[in-house]
Amino acid sequence: MTNLILIGVFVGLGLLFRRLEAFPKESAQVLNMFALYVSLPALILLKMPQLELGKEALVAAVVPWGMLLLSVVLILLASRQFGWSRAKTGVLLLVVPVGNTSFMGVPMVNAFFGSAGIPYLIVYDQIGTMLIFSLYGSLILAMYGREGTLKISSVARRALTFPPTIAAVVGLALRPWPYPEAIASALHGVSLSLTPLVMTAIGLQLRWRLNPSVFAPLSYGLFIKLLIAPLAALVVCRLLGMNGLAVDIAVFEAGMPPMVTAGALAVVAGMESELAIALVGVGIIASFATLPILYLLL
Repeated sequence: MTNLILIGVFVGLGLLFRRLEAFPKESAQVLNMFALYVSLPALILLKMPQLELGKEALVAAVVPWGMLLLSVVLILLASRQFGWSRAKTGVLLLVVPVGNTSFMGVPMVNAFFGSAGIPYLIVYDQIGTMLIFSLYGSLILAMYGREGTLKISSVARRALTFPPTIAAVVGLALRPWPYPEAIASALHGVSLSLTPLVMTAIGLQLRWRLNPSVFAPLSYGLFIKLLIAPLAALVVCRLLGMNGLAVDIAVFEAGMPPMVTAGALAVVAGMESELAIALVGVGIIASFATLPILYLLL
């Protein structure tokens, strides 16, 4: 409960800071970049060596790929049924399957499950989200983006060389050698900055206006991302007799709102920008209600 209160406090501070002239327009981007390049890699380096490699970790790696397949099928069926434009369909295919499993995921998993769930979150994020974003995301950008705007190789290279990805590889390589106490303490201290930075940045970026023209695909996309995908993952895992912390983390991560970076790339690629921005912004707001409900179902 304390962690949830802190999350609310920092989001509220972000909303407040957005109204103050002392904070420049780029404040959210600066906070996000610091979290991406410093805070999140520190957390991954700290937690990755604690990962128990086995059947449970495999579940966390497989679930996001199953959610990708489910999302793509549902989006293509709806696009054909409702006659959505190519630009809207491209946004849904790019943004909906890829969750905000690190920036939003870490504070939420820490709040509901504690630090023991972080290693499985890292598996879900790195083997699932980041690979999907780099491989599948590059394909969607090439098929639906404005021709010549983005190079597939460039997008894939950026995704695979993200500091969190590098930290995950280094953390795995260092598993046989425990960190000296001073290094572990330093990593822990730096990692504690992640939640304040990310949640304050989210508050700085939240917008309340919604273009009516995107309401139908927006509602459908978020319905898949925040409800259908995690509930499908939960049902399948339970039917297969799967339980435990790794399974719970995988299901919980499947319900994270759309990734901010995916939304930004959709805009850059010339897709439906209003829909991309709304999926990210409204998705974050709605997830504060859907994630607690999902946790109660686990």
